[in-house]
Amino acid sequence: MARFIQEFTKGLWKEVPPFRFVLGLCPTLAVTGHVSSALGLGCGVIFVLLVSNSLIATFRNFIPSKIRVPVFIVIIASAVTIVELTMEAYFYSLYRVLGIWIPLIVVNCLILGRAEAFARKNNIILSIADGLGMGLGYTLSLMFLASFREIIGAGTWFGIRVMPASYIGFELLQRPPGAFICLGLILAAMNFISMRMEKKETHACAR
Repeated sequence: MARFIQEFTKGLWKEVPPFRFVLGLCPTLAVTGHVSSALGLGCGVIFVLLVSNSLIATFRNFIPSKIRVPVFIVIIASAVTIVELTMEAYFYSLYRVLGIWIPLIVVNCLILGRAEAFARKNNIILSIADGLGMGLGYTLSLMFLASFREIIGAGTWFGIRVMPASYIGFELLQRPPGAFICLGLILAAMNFISMRMEKKETHACAR
């Protein structure tokens, strides 16, 4: 249980994908203009991570090493197809907004990276914990960045106005350069917090 919790929680702060490993930045920057689109893509990534990690961990001993990457991609692409068809059938407006970023989950470095670095080396229980933790960390990262951009940039959250009617909004944050600015600020803040936490741990150990 302790190992399960460790693998699950690492993706929520210590190894949160976009802000620690800087993985999957193209969709991170592209879909975070609004929180609803960020949440939709994040849920898709969680599902794909869970399915791919589970299947790869289950059949890892039967997958020849020389062709493991093509096999991983087939498994990931199958899960992405399920996500795409489900969104198109039941969440069509979200499907239209996300567009090309749904099928491009297949080539997201985060998905293939977890398959190669973790799922093929660990059992299914730990792989589920890893996939769920990394997926939630990725989704929360997208939503945090999207919340900052949507609230400050447009004065809304999930399309609902949360700022006064007189609030004009900082339009730059809704544009591509604004995504880079917000991401840079978040990365700087996380690095600063991590440095402070490490210093406190060092002082505590010294005592």
